Amino acid sequence: MRIAVIGTGYVGLVAGTCFSESGHDVTCVDVEKAKVAALNRGELPIYEPGLEELVRRNRDAGRLHFTTDLPEAVGGATVVFIAVGTPMGESGGADLQYVLAAAEAVGRALRHYTVVVDKSTVPVGTADRVREVIARNTGHDFDVVSNPEFLKEGAALEDFLKPDRVVIGADSEQARRIMGELYAPFVRTESPILFMDPRSAELTKYAANAMLATRISFMNDVAALCERVGADADQVRRGVGADKRIGYAFLHPGIGYGGSCFPKDVRALMATARDVGLELDLLRAVEATNARQKKSLLAKALRHYGDVSRHTFAVWGLAFKPRTDDMREAPSVDLIEGLLDAGARVQCHDPVAGEAARRCFADRVSYASTCYDAAEGADGLFLVTEWSEFRHPDLRRLKSLMRRPVIFDGRNVFDPEQARGEGFTYFGVGRG
Repeated sequence: MRIAVIGTGYVGLVAGTCFSESGHDVTCVDVEKAKVAALNRGELPIYEPGLEELVRRNRDAGRLHFTTDLPEAVGGATVVFIAVGTPMGESGGADLQYVLAAAEAVGRALRHYTVVVDKSTVPVGTADRVREVIARNTGHDFDVVSNPEFLKEGAALEDFLKPDRVVIGADSEQARRIMGELYAPFVRTESPILFMDPRSAELTKYAANAMLATRISFMNDVAALCERVGADADQVRRGVGADKRIGYAFLHPGIGYGGSCFPKDVRALMATARDVGLELDLLRAVEATNARQKKSLLAKALRHYGDVSRHTFAVWGLAFKPRTDDMREAPSVDLIEGLLDAGARVQCHDPVAGEAARRCFADRVSYASTCYDAAEGADGLFLVTEWSEFRHPDLRRLKSLMRRPVIFDGRNVFDPEQARGEGFTYFGVGRG
C-alpha cells in the first residue's frame, strides 16, 4: 500500500517509519527543506531509541522516502496521514491551523479515492472540519478517519509495533476495511482494533491522557500528605496498587508530569468542555497539583538552606522523562529557573537532552559531560529525571566531590537509608 504522511515530527516520523517497516511504501512530507534534506542524510530531528536505525534500514530498502512535494506524495497514496503539530492556543484548546492547512493541501492533491487520517491529537469535531475543507478542494471521493496515537516517548517504536490497542474512528465500511488491513500486522498478538465513530475516537485520546495525568496528581497529593503525617508514600503506593481495580501504573510519586502530551491534552479537554458549558473541576485540580509539585523540590531546598544565593547545585536529568531529549514543560525547567531566580549557580547533566537544554537556558547554566562532573563542588544535588545511569551512583565518590552532601531526590530513585548511611542529608517525595 502507498502511504503519505504529512509532518515529520515525533508522531509522523515514527508512524511513517513503522508502516514502512511492515512493508508499505511510505513518503513523509514536510515543508521545511532543511529538515527533509537532513532526513535524507539519515539525520533525525528527534531522539528516540532505535528510530535512527529503523529509518536508515527502510530508507536504504527503498520503502521510506522524505520530500517537500506534497502533491506528488498525496496523489499516489491510498492512505494519507495528517500528523502535523496542534499547539495549545490562548484558550487552552488545540490550535488547528496546521491541520486545516494540511487538509486543504491534501484536498487539492487528491487524484482518486483516498482515506485521509487525522493522526495528530485533535479535539472532538475535527474530522468534520477536515472533511469540509477537503470537500471544498476536490471532486474525488474520500473518507476522513480519526486514528489517535498512543505513543510513549522513549518507547514509541514498541508502542507502535506492538500496541495495546488501535483506535479507529471511521464512518464508512470501505475506510474501516483499508485501515484494518493497514494495521493487521501490528495486532497479531490479539491486541484489539477498536472501531468507533470519529468523535468518540477523538475524545478517547484526550480522556486516556487525562486519566493518566489524574493518577499522577492523585499520588502526588497523597505523597504531600505522607510528608505531613510521617508516612511513606512508596509503601502507601504498594498497598493501594495491590488492589486489582487500581493497579500500580502511574502511581509513582514524583515532581510532576511534563512533556508534549499530558499538559496540553488536559488543557485541551478542559477547553472542549468549556465550549459546551461544562467545567471539569477534577482536571482543574489535577493541573493545580501538578503545578505545585513542580515547585516542591525548590521549596524543600529553600526551607533547608534558607538562602540559596551563591550556592551551587547539580541537576541530574533535564528531559521530562528518560529515553527522550524532550524538555517541553519538563519539571527541570521550573526547578532550574527557580534556582537561577534565587541567585544560585546550576551545573546540569542529561544523557541526551544537552542540546535542548542549551536552547532553553543558553549560557545561564553550565553543562557537564558526566553526572559526577555536574556534582563537583555542589552544595546540593537534585535528581529530576530517572535515567537508569543515575540509579546506582558511587555514593562515596559523590560525597567526596560535593561541597555539601545533600540530595533532593525528585523520583525516589535512591535508598534513603543507604544515602543517609553514607553521610548524606536526604529529601525524597512523600517520605516523612
